[in-house]
Amino acid sequence: MDASGFTFAPLRLDRRTLNEAAVLAARGFHDDPFFVHLSPQPLLRARGLAIFIRTHIAILGDTAVVNGARDDAGNLVGISVWQRPGTYPLPIWSQVRDLAGSLRALIPRPAALVSGLQYVLATDKVRPRHDHWYLSLLVADPMAWRRGIGTALLEPFLDSIDPEGLPCYLETQKVANLAYYHRFGFDLTATLTPSRTGPPVYTMTRPPR
Repeated sequence: MDASGFTFAPLRLDRRTLNEAAVLAARGFHDDPFFVHLSPQPLLRARGLAIFIRTHIAILGDTAVVNGARDDAGNLVGISVWQRPGTYPLPIWSQVRDLAGSLRALIPRPAALVSGLQYVLATDKVRPRHDHWYLSLLVADPMAWRRGIGTALLEPFLDSIDPEGLPCYLETQKVANLAYYHRFGFDLTATLTPSRTGPPVYTMTRPPR
């Protein structure tokens, strides 16, 4: 996989970038089992994903380290969002804003709010309380999949934080992602089943190096 042809750089979370990230995530996560479970209708799912992702990245603010990949035309085709150690949980007001974004995203399908809350509570219960780097978001445009964008976003960043000696943590709903993240040193730590009708959630940890 060759990531040549793309430019990688830190991103500033201004309005334009947030909008780009929302559109990108709506495309990249459109077939994600969790979001399909919450919103089976494709158009509503695309709308809800954009709202949810935009809100979530925005409230992270200065607690996040954001890097992006752009193609030759300047289009955002990949993004990684890491939450810094020592910033979890977020302040109550930020959590309220995040919840409000989820409400706006799922309001066309109220039943999904209950299921979504089950997942939030389940993942919050097992998330480490000690200092760690949290991979909040990693997504590439489907049109650029298998071009090495994820690797180019992950590897240099992991190398840069390894001297800190802190673990990294993530959650994924795609079983196929387990092997992908294992390549970067992440090991499966838990399989959660917050809902009897929804997909499992896998948590992974990368030990300090």
